[in-house]
Amino acid sequence: MSSAAATDQPGGVGAAANTPVELPVARVAVDTPLPHLDRLFDYLVPAELDAAARPGVRVKVRFANRLTDGYLIERVAQSDHEGTLTALAKVVSREPVLSTEVAELARQVADRGAGTLSDVLRLAVPPRHARAEKGPRREVAPTPGAPEPGSWSRYPDGPSFLEALQTGRSPRAVWSALPGPTWAAELAAAVQATLASGRGALVVVPDARDAERLGAAVRAAVGDEAFVVLTADLGPAERYRRFLGLSRGAVRAVVGTRAAAFAPVAELGLVAIWDDGDDLHDEPRAPYPHARDVLVQRAHQSNAAALLGGFAPSVDAQAFVERGWARALTATRATVHATAPRVEVAGSDFAVGRDPAARTARLPDLAFDALRAALAAGRPALLHVPRRGYQLGFSCADCRSPARCRHCEGPLLRSAAGKAPTCGWCGRAAEPWTCVHCRGTRLRSVAVGERRTAEELARAFPDVPVLTSAGEAVRDAVPDEPALVVATPGAEPVAAAGYGTVLLLDAWSLLGRPDLRAAEEALRRWCNAAALARSSADGGQVVLVGAEPGVPAVQALVRWDPRWFAETEARSREALGFPPAVRLAAVEGLSEAANALVDEVLAQPSLDGVADVLGPIPLDEQNERLLLRVPRRDGPALAAAVADVQRARRPKKGEPSVRVRLDPAQIG
Repeated sequence: MSSAAATDQPGGVGAAANTPVELPVARVAVDTPLPHLDRLFDYLVPAELDAAARPGVRVKVRFANRLTDGYLIERVAQSDHEGTLTALAKVVSREPVLSTEVAELARQVADRGAGTLSDVLRLAVPPRHARAEKGPRREVAPTPGAPEPGSWSRYPDGPSFLEALQTGRSPRAVWSALPGPTWAAELAAAVQATLASGRGALVVVPDARDAERLGAAVRAAVGDEAFVVLTADLGPAERYRRFLGLSRGAVRAVVGTRAAAFAPVAELGLVAIWDDGDDLHDEPRAPYPHARDVLVQRAHQSNAAALLGGFAPSVDAQAFVERGWARALTATRATVHATAPRVEVAGSDFAVGRDPAARTARLPDLAFDALRAALAAGRPALLHVPRRGYQLGFSCADCRSPARCRHCEGPLLRSAAGKAPTCGWCGRAAEPWTCVHCRGTRLRSVAVGERRTAEELARAFPDVPVLTSAGEAVRDAVPDEPALVVATPGAEPVAAAGYGTVLLLDAWSLLGRPDLRAAEEALRRWCNAAALARSSADGGQVVLVGAEPGVPAVQALVRWDPRWFAETEARSREALGFPPAVRLAAVEGLSEAANALVDEVLAQPSLDGVADVLGPIPLDEQNERLLLRVPRRDGPALAAAVADVQRARRPKKGEPSVRVRLDPAQIG
């Protein structure tokens, strides 16, 4: 890490700075968001703070005439600065909360994303809670024994993967998990095998529900004292208390959401991520690190094992296999066929032969027959709906033109039965409404949410309970009895013995999104929902409604072969020059400001002849997006160039800001 002297304004130099006794020097990461100050600053360590001022502790320093927070990164005998140094103002706590490993990781993550170290440290270290620091310390958990292979035996390389973990080796794999509820137990076995080797384990999952499910499996495998669960909804005191258990070395395993990727696990032996394509793994704050990328960096840094898993691993994960960094961990086709549910497409030639409306009806006969079969067998059925709400879009019933608000041209929606359609932008009522094209006055719904779907099902199946799971009202599980469950992506409840039928409705709305990853994301969501069904041998079936059978993502679902799709998609993107074959920087802002920043980045010598520009892409009436693209091998040069330009720029007050994001998750 680079360093710079910390000098104060006149009158701000502490008395310790003028003492004839030579004092040790602390290098401090000061909490400042300004890119041009993204470096370490040197401060003297006065005698009264010498014992407490250890690497990793929180400190207060005099910076720009005010007391500012920071972390003491390292101590050195003397500074290379020839001027006068200011003394540390205060050691906030003697607790070393920032390990050397995590500090180095944070610097690497900041550099990769063209961000600042302080931005990453805010993600890595939770806010201090003094009472938690003073509380009782956790006892060191005993080392568990090695696990049995269990359901890992269904994968040809599964037992050997566990054996490698428990003998202290570091295998790296991209895991295409078999459908069903066993993924949590299999991840728990990987954690147990790593702990048995005397090393630590870190697993990141998309949300708190997944963390709870995996936590229960890990608890059953290694006991309650051997690991902690870290999620944002724990509350500041409990979250910090669990963090301290890790930083003090009493606990060596953690299960958590994206911020847990920075958890201070001692002697790290395994990093794992479940469902790595979920956008919840993508940090929405600068420098926007993705949990998968953080964990891969930690695997490099610590020489740890890595497991990137999911029912449909992302194209980015598959790229690690293509580059030889990891191996594919998959089951044989015979095992897949025995485990997966039977998948049918409502628009197939066979389905159309039975029901001519199969390609156009939202719930064709094939879907109704599947629901009736599940209910008759005494099993619940899941209906997977892409959107929340009631009616989310309308067209003219006569000419099929999109219905828009007459005031602002916004889309029309209806929040509940019996209510008038309103504009989704300005909120004004749309009645009376007249089509500007044919003068028709009748509206036709073209996009339906989970509440409208549940209402329609209640009329079609009056004697069957209809349950919903979406938004703030998410169900964790449903009983193994006849019921219709309507859920949005990510909110699907688990059925104890699996659903008899899973209907994937409105497939067109996922496939038709204007985004590079639309098909990949559609397949991931379909697989996550379909994996909740019983196996085909146990009568489980999945019906996809609203997509053409020949679409690659649909074919991958029918064959339950998401790895084939990822391989195909990766080759296609490489040919077209899109991620993960390249690195991108998205520059967003007012046209003049965005173009000026892009010109400055392109002028950097390291990018001479290797970068090209895509766009501009209009975002709204004033702002646009430009994409800077370089070959993957030149990704570090792109990040460094963006960071250098941002450090050199000193925006004036009121000057329009420009947002820069490396490797954006969505590319419209």
